[in-house]
Amino acid sequence: MAEKVLLGIDIGTASSKGVLVGTDGRVLARASRQHETSYPHPGWVEHDPEAVWWDDFLTLARELVPAADGREIAGLGVSGIGPVLLPADGDGKPLRPAILYGVDTRATEEIAELTEELGADEILRRGGSALSSQAVGPKVRWLAKHEPDVYRRTEMLLMCSSYLVHRLTGRYVLDHHSASQCDPLYDLQSRTWSADWAQRVAPDLPLPELAWPTEVVGHVTAQAAAETGLPEGLPVTAGTVDAWAEATSVGVRQPGDTMLMYGTTMFFVQVLDEVRPHPALWGTCGAFPDTYTLAAGMATSGAVTQWLRNLVDGEYADLVEQASAVPAGSRGLLLLPYFAGERTPIFDPDARGFLAGLTLEHGRAELYRAALEGIGYGVRHNLEAMGEAGGTAGRLVAVGGGTQGGLWTQIVSDITGQEQQLPGETIGAAYGDALLAGVGTGTAVDPDSWNPVVRTVRPNPEHTERYNAFYRHYRDLYDSTVRIAHFLAGEQRAADERG
Repeated sequence: MAEKVLLGIDIGTASSKGVLVGTDGRVLARASRQHETSYPHPGWVEHDPEAVWWDDFLTLARELVPAADGREIAGLGVSGIGPVLLPADGDGKPLRPAILYGVDTRATEEIAELTEELGADEILRRGGSALSSQAVGPKVRWLAKHEPDVYRRTEMLLMCSSYLVHRLTGRYVLDHHSASQCDPLYDLQSRTWSADWAQRVAPDLPLPELAWPTEVVGHVTAQAAAETGLPEGLPVTAGTVDAWAEATSVGVRQPGDTMLMYGTTMFFVQVLDEVRPHPALWGTCGAFPDTYTLAAGMATSGAVTQWLRNLVDGEYADLVEQASAVPAGSRGLLLLPYFAGERTPIFDPDARGFLAGLTLEHGRAELYRAALEGIGYGVRHNLEAMGEAGGTAGRLVAVGGGTQGGLWTQIVSDITGQEQQLPGETIGAAYGDALLAGVGTGTAVDPDSWNPVVRTVRPNPEHTERYNAFYRHYRDLYDSTVRIAHFLAGEQRAADERG
């Protein structure tokens, strides 16, 4: 009997990754591909599903399938950025570019309308989250209002993972976790679509069938097999949003486990055994039945360091080395990392970045460290909000590209005063996709042992004490500048409209 292997593919904001894994968690092959994200207007963030999602999937699948080298591919798991809105026709053909998750802030008016119409308290009670730029429902109403022709032709509401599942299997299905981010369309208490609110927010649109991320929802069709090189009949699981697949990949599955994902944006997932709604966070279903999560997300993190690297024309390794020589506090600099507005816990799409304390003595080393510290203060703000909601970060696990190099994770531990565990595999969501597929097909061997911790980052108490004073001023800086930020955000939109 041929040895069995599992395939996982994830579509991220700036890149896509795939992995071929043995049923015991051994990584046999990896592949990745960079892609572009579109910013057609201020506050708009989009992906072309054909040119980004499907082309990346094809490239990764065609590279990884031959690496099986005679071994049987027993299951495929997929994930992607989310929650996103992709309207499609009855055949699953996209009708416009996909509107991305909380970094896309176009539906601010619709958020206010629906909150007034349905009631903030009732939305939080039924859906677990206040409406924000992360929610899909307001973006559906935005579509109906601003692109009515597209809305009239829409017969499917897809996300990244469900789009891939449909292309591969022909099934119109969405996992429970992703559905729970379609506020206010999903009832977190009963874990079903809210039929009454769905009819008000997305009238006459058929909503997808619901499944759990580990459930096998279909098999690769003959047409998809010809396009991708995958074996016809390969079981495909429902998949989920990338952050939840990534949490699964590092063992964040028990109540109190918390994942901190260092990427283009910063994302947090904390596992709960009961619903704990909080207006400053997102309450969702977990990746597994009978689990729930508190989630948080910063609109920018790695995107800020990328912006700064481009601005000073430097290399990451050089900037990290130079910033490491700068003392904690960046010689008196304080940065608000709200370069694309902010998601949790302030939910302010018109927040803007601020850098306070500049003198002629500051250089790129201080600027780069201040950026890392500003993001670290944002991490602490979100973890404190989770504590206020009743969550407990019993174990903090760090994942993502930003964990490489050591400086960033050390700064975050110093600012928060918390240890961070780093697993052996930091491939992320693609590895979690393979694990979910292994659980769903019953082929994963001892999934709890797949990805052990190999390093622990411990806070420096002296730095923590120093950062406590900076953090208090970080919190004050937003309150002190919010009126100016909103004025500037309005001016930026007006400038864009003028061309």
